[in-house]
Amino acid sequence: MATKPDAAKSDADDPAKKPPKSKKLVLIGGIVFLVLALAGGGAWFFLSKQAAADDDAEETVQVAPKGPPTFLPLDNMVVNLADPGGEKVAQVGITLELADAKATEKVKMYLPSIRSGILLLISQRTAEELLLIEGKEKLAVDILREASRPFGPADAGNVTKPKKDAAKAKKKAADKHAADENPVRAVHFSNFIVQ
Repeated sequence: MATKPDAAKSDADDPAKKPPKSKKLVLIGGIVFLVLALAGGGAWFFLSKQAAADDDAEETVQVAPKGPPTFLPLDNMVVNLADPGGEKVAQVGITLELADAKATEKVKMYLPSIRSGILLLISQRTAEELLLIEGKEKLAVDILREASRPFGPADAGNVTKPKKDAAKAKKKAADKHAADENPVRAVHFSNFIVQ
């Protein structure tokens, strides 16, 4: 009977019969790492899709023109920018895209107030803002609103709206087209110099 306890001892001490704890830990760690990597990859994929959807969440609502557009170039404007010290200036050439040739006379009646509003808008910007494409795009949207102001609501015409309001905006745009209230369809820059 003395051999039985020795046999039990030798089974417990035999490394071939019992896997070491370090291999179990490596296996568990590998599984945990794999699960975390998959979860992180899934989260990254989901967030990147959501960010792309947010970028597409804004769309430009355009009123369909009756015929080919007419372009009305404005005189170049030289404006002091809002930078500290007032040493920075911008020279901006703007061309308004109008619904048709008849709209030219309608817009020309309000041209002094439109130019004044545009000058005030540009003078509120800094050189840093205007050197970025996003700053130029935002300025174009703001100029469009300013040029549209004499012809109706400030959001008339070709302005950026959230996608969830797209159906309302399209209906409103169609109504505006029928009434032909706003002849200004878009703003284009013919030159843009910041010094």
